[in-house]
Amino acid sequence: MDKKLKDLREAYKNVPIPKELDEIILKTIPQKKRKKHLFMWPVAAALLLTATVNFSPDVANAMSKVPIMKGIVEVLTFNELNEAANNTSITIKTPAISGLDNKALENSVNEKYLEESKKLYKEFAAADKNEHLAINSDFEIITDTPELLSISRSTEITQASGYVQNHYVVIDKENELLITLKSLFKNDQYIPVISENIKEQMRQQMEADPNKVYFISEDEMEPFTQINPDQQFYISPDHKLTIAFDEYEVAPGYMGAVAFEIPTDIISDILVGDKYLH
Repeated sequence: MDKKLKDLREAYKNVPIPKELDEIILKTIPQKKRKKHLFMWPVAAALLLTATVNFSPDVANAMSKVPIMKGIVEVLTFNELNEAANNTSITIKTPAISGLDNKALENSVNEKYLEESKKLYKEFAAADKNEHLAINSDFEIITDTPELLSISRSTEITQASGYVQNHYVVIDKENELLITLKSLFKNDQYIPVISENIKEQMRQQMEADPNKVYFISEDEMEPFTQINPDQQFYISPDHKLTIAFDEYEVAPGYMGAVAFEIPTDIISDILVGDKYLH
């Protein structure tokens, strides 16, 4: 791996990553069922970034038309920010979940999204406006079925170099619970099982396409050996587990952020059940 690639990868490693959402599971004890109402953000949220942050009229109009109906769980754009100064720019779409009876879960996830947006704006506000900096953060609903909701939030920061981070939230809509990777399995055996399958997929892809490169060789500075216990993941609409990596995490920057669908048959014996994955 050449020096530039090493430097880019090292820069990625030094980027502060927000705490994962696993701790939110501690706050998500289902509350007593009550009549649904539109979630109202605290006054502090209205002061989200600075006086320069304004609600988009279209977004505000959409928010005002959220149906107050039993069983409707939606992902909305709570706030959209676009700002530029000299050589710097920032575009942020902050998602918000609406419609869960479990307000502890709903509020925790929404507050997490809000904090991420505030952190990005602080980075933008503190930057030297004569130096190049572009921050773009958006979200995508990957899976939205009666049972499951998978949301991806992607953030790209371009400065001397660029990197992309993806964060995922997976929710059991029926039981109104946050699904973590660890919660899907009986024990920690999922870590080596999934890791070996990913490495096999990497080898197959590199053999089929010489332009694809993954950090699995022993000659690499930090070769990929196994996933983290709380590795980023989502569940696809067809109930397949997909493990995701940020840019530079397991491959050169030109490969972008990569993901691997894990065959259910290789993990079926260690799954807690087949409700989510089959």
